[in-house]
Amino acid sequence: MNNTIKTEVVVIGGGPAGYAAAFRCSDLGLKTIIVENYENLGGVCLNVGCIPSKTLLNITKIIKEQKFFSQKGIFNNDIKINLNNILHWKQDVINKLSNGLDFLAKKRNINIINGMGFLETENCLNVINNKNNLQILFDNAIIATGSQPIMLPCLSYKDERIWDSTDALNLKQIPNKMMIIGSGIIGLEMATIYQSLGSKIDIIDISNTFLSEVDDDIINIYKKNIKNKFHFILGTEILSVDNKHDYLQVQMTSDNHQSIYSKQYDVILVAIGRKPNSNFINKKFNKILINNTGFINVDNQMRTNISNIYAVGDVAGYPMLAHKGIHEGHLAAEVISGKKHYFVPKVIPSIAYTNPEIAWVGITEKNAIKNNLNYKNSIFSWKALGRAVSSNAEEGLTKLIIEKDSSRIIGGSIVGYNAGELLGEISLAIEMGCDIEDISLTMHAHPTFYESIGIAAEIYTGTATDIINIK
Repeated sequence: MNNTIKTEVVVIGGGPAGYAAAFRCSDLGLKTIIVENYENLGGVCLNVGCIPSKTLLNITKIIKEQKFFSQKGIFNNDIKINLNNILHWKQDVINKLSNGLDFLAKKRNINIINGMGFLETENCLNVINNKNNLQILFDNAIIATGSQPIMLPCLSYKDERIWDSTDALNLKQIPNKMMIIGSGIIGLEMATIYQSLGSKIDIIDISNTFLSEVDDDIINIYKKNIKNKFHFILGTEILSVDNKHDYLQVQMTSDNHQSIYSKQYDVILVAIGRKPNSNFINKKFNKILINNTGFINVDNQMRTNISNIYAVGDVAGYPMLAHKGIHEGHLAAEVISGKKHYFVPKVIPSIAYTNPEIAWVGITEKNAIKNNLNYKNSIFSWKALGRAVSSNAEEGLTKLIIEKDSSRIIGGSIVGYNAGELLGEISLAIEMGCDIEDISLTMHAHPTFYESIGIAAEIYTGTATDIINIK
């Protein structure tokens, strides 16, 4: 059965970038359809990524706190982990947010069509699902197909002991010994979860560093906090995995193949990054330009080389972050509606939701040195922060990067409890071109964690009283 329907805008993909684009289109008075392959809106982020991982990470924070206060004799009972109930709680969280998105889509009269969408021409999308083939004739299209995990060719993914991030979030088991391949944000977050649940973790990476874009003083505080929790095996390459036993025998090498050795694991989690879902875009309609890294080429209005087709989110380039995709989705909708808007953010925040969290925005000190900027930093240790000390979170640090000539804030990095929540003020300061004095003269509530930003600014202006004032 073949049907044809018409719309002003079709959005291919219902993840954060896609539904944000569709909702904004509808709010701007455009008739909009979302084509989504999965049953629910929300994409990887809501269903098998950001939200479930943060739900589990929140549980690990509680476990950590309970263990600390038990050691202090404040709590006497050990935590007994019930995996089934954790999974139920995780699913409840996903369902609440998923139901919310469905409600918002219905209120906006957005038609959601399940299936795979393939572009046939500049104005026609073919949707394939189990029921029938459907043709959507459109004035404008927004591609928001997201990304997928990168796989390692030397591994057999049919083996249930070889996991990607989706498998890990399903808590199939709590392995005794677990190897995580990849020391990026996903790998570190998964290590945090499984170590808290009782696994012994090795993190292996071919690189000699992890989170290389983050300043060393921030990373050093993180390392101090996780010193006895998981083991890093850096500068190491996996040669082979033997899965013929009741364990996984991993052969690896370091020092340019000078030494070869093997270790045994119950589970291997592959977290080496993600790649854009652009491989099906040009199968029938081969006019959209895709670069050699698989991303769709777009301009600063998110328009592809085809004037009425746009791309947003992970499929449109780095950084592959949900908040970047949401921002791009809004922008594409506004451009389609006739607004002369452009994607020109000064900064895009980044967060590793580890324990403690690591968050950074704008210029890091590494960037400043590399680009020969005339800068100065201002650092405040949380050991002198009342809220941090009272919350068992004093192993933290707030760091501001200031351009010397103008005294403008150009970057900030934080490691510590809920560091990601503190980036808002720094991001706004950079976007608005704030002078460091604007922050130091802004009253910050006491005692709070965000007070550390105000004190870091006062250190720079020489007005701080919470520490010995060097100026």
